[in-house]
Amino acid sequence: MSAENEGHPPSETLYIRNIKENIKIPVLKESLDAAFSLYGPVLDIIAHANIRMRGQAFVVFDDVETAQKALEEVQGFPLFDQPLEIQFAKSKSDATVRKNGDEQLEEHIKIRLADKERKKAELEAALKKRKRQGGSLASGRPSKKAAGGPADDLLPPNKILFLQNLPDDITSDQLTEKFEAYPGFFEVRLVPGRKGIAFVEYETDDQAVIAKRETADLAFGGNAVRITFARK
Repeated sequence: MSAENEGHPPSETLYIRNIKENIKIPVLKESLDAAFSLYGPVLDIIAHANIRMRGQAFVVFDDVETAQKALEEVQGFPLFDQPLEIQFAKSKSDATVRKNGDEQLEEHIKIRLADKERKKAELEAALKKRKRQGGSLASGRPSKKAAGGPADDLLPPNKILFLQNLPDDITSDQLTEKFEAYPGFFEVRLVPGRKGIAFVEYETDDQAVIAKRETADLAFGGNAVRITFARK
């Protein structure tokens, strides 16, 4: 399941982020259930402790209208002293599809797995292409012919890209549109109270390396965006 961009049609599933990361999963699920079940039956709450899902969760309602009302009224609610950021999920949850029968659920899972395999194949093809061109994804450094540029560009690669020199009015929709085109895209994170910067996360280091290189000339509103790996 993946997060949807703001401005898209509502769905039964809400994607929640900016959750305090040190909360135990059972406590988190109970707290989310208490907050959202006030608006209607909650079919499922999806939250995991792994790095990829840390600070995030999905809440599944029985119908779109209930999810819409919950999003509007719980948006910004300070759960564990951090305001929740809520939007609609991009894909339907298993719990939602299951209502239409096991046959549709089976097809839903099959499509999801096929999409995962497609992205994996795209990544492998991109890795082979880079190797043929003489670059090294493992080191995150360009080949000698392509060497040069600011020292920050030689930071060890990791799965999070750090974007600078963005327009003050940039939205997560605009950034997502650019970066979701590359395999392994996970999410865009704007920084509350800080303008001009953002983080883009991928599932693996190699996927982030590819996205960074493919967006080297990215610009918004006349601003040439500076992209480096996030410092750890």
